[in-house]
Amino acid sequence: MKSLLMHSPVAIAFGWIGAYIFITLLPLLILLIYPPLSGRGFWIDFSVALGFIALAMMALQFALTARINRIEASYGVDIILQFHRYISLVAFTFVLIHPLILFVVQPETLQLLNIFTAPWRAKMAVSATLALIALVVTTVWRQQLNIPYEPWRTAHGVFAVLTVSLGLGHAIGVGNYLGLFWKAVLWTAIALIALWLLVYVRLVKPWLMLKKPYLVEEVRSERGDVWTLALRPRGHKGFQFQPGQFAWITLEISPFRMREHPFSMSSNGDNFEKIEFSIKALGDFTNTIKDVPPGTKAFLDGPYGVFTTDRYEDTAGFVLIAGGIGITPMISMLITHAERKDERPYLLIYASKTWEDITFREELNELKEKLDLTVVHVLKKPPEDWPGETGYVDKELLQGYVPKRRATRQYFICASPKMMDQVEIALHQLEVPPMNIHMEHFNLV
Repeated sequence: MKSLLMHSPVAIAFGWIGAYIFITLLPLLILLIYPPLSGRGFWIDFSVALGFIALAMMALQFALTARINRIEASYGVDIILQFHRYISLVAFTFVLIHPLILFVVQPETLQLLNIFTAPWRAKMAVSATLALIALVVTTVWRQQLNIPYEPWRTAHGVFAVLTVSLGLGHAIGVGNYLGLFWKAVLWTAIALIALWLLVYVRLVKPWLMLKKPYLVEEVRSERGDVWTLALRPRGHKGFQFQPGQFAWITLEISPFRMREHPFSMSSNGDNFEKIEFSIKALGDFTNTIKDVPPGTKAFLDGPYGVFTTDRYEDTAGFVLIAGGIGITPMISMLITHAERKDERPYLLIYASKTWEDITFREELNELKEKLDLTVVHVLKKPPEDWPGETGYVDKELLQGYVPKRRATRQYFICASPKMMDQVEIALHQLEVPPMNIHMEHFNLV
């Protein structure tokens, strides 16, 4: 029992949280060893502590965005990226508070803002702060500033490197807290590791992807203005994925261009020979999928994601709740388990606009013959003779279909953010255990 607990996903996830907290607080632990000269006062030391913690948090951001499989497998890329965004704002706040405290306690330090007369260590501090401000502004207001994704991603990496490098230079230059040689070496090592992670993401990983290309076999039309992109590996075996997972796709161009897009796989996860993505035409890139000619070269970075039924082999069954194109990971789950001849019950509650908009409508009917599958279609604009459910997937509708013993099932939700929030609240009201509810978020960029 103890061994199983130590290797459980929850234990591993808490282990990564503990590692993050330890590394974040490591600067303070280092400062406690051979402490600097005393008598500087509480607020000065507190200001310095905030600065060091912010620098450690910024260095750890490189690890959060490196798509490290062991970390991602504990939380999912969507949660990690949300944490990355929020923790950036926390670090940004600490960086701003750090000098403000100094300006209040020691007003004479205001003259350090004059980059023409200030010593080089102060110039580095000002430059690092400006780089961080540029990073935050261009990220939070990227759409309002009409910054294309590819240039923004490149600039994001440059600003991040400048922030950490200049911040570390400032800390070493001040010297009061990193005066000992080994402390400076340790902090330099942390910065170099962060830089290596950036090099891995921007150079090493694209090079590895370049060695394993895929070719577009076909692009076929589906109901609901959805197009299925079928890829075959060229010169390699491809990869196996857990149904419900996703990958980043790069089409036609080199993976070094960093113009990639995340989509859930919609095919059988156990089929190495073909990987399919079903993509709804919703924007600039997705509108071009229908025009991709067979033979086009593609590159994949994946698989990623914890939104998969394969993590719950001991559950008695599954409740899948999809809205629109949210059916994509669900169809992969159903197809894969049908091929595996899974005998557990599956309930799919699928919200669509109209009867003609139901993507994979025929395929779902065929899957009923292979699985213990119940499909409940919910239409916003039903035909006049429609005998099924209408409107929204709310508490009243769910109550009529979810099993009485709520904890015997795992619940997967993939839909628009508004629908997912409403369904999650409804499931909580129906006393579904929170640990049994799993959601897939579309926006990863």
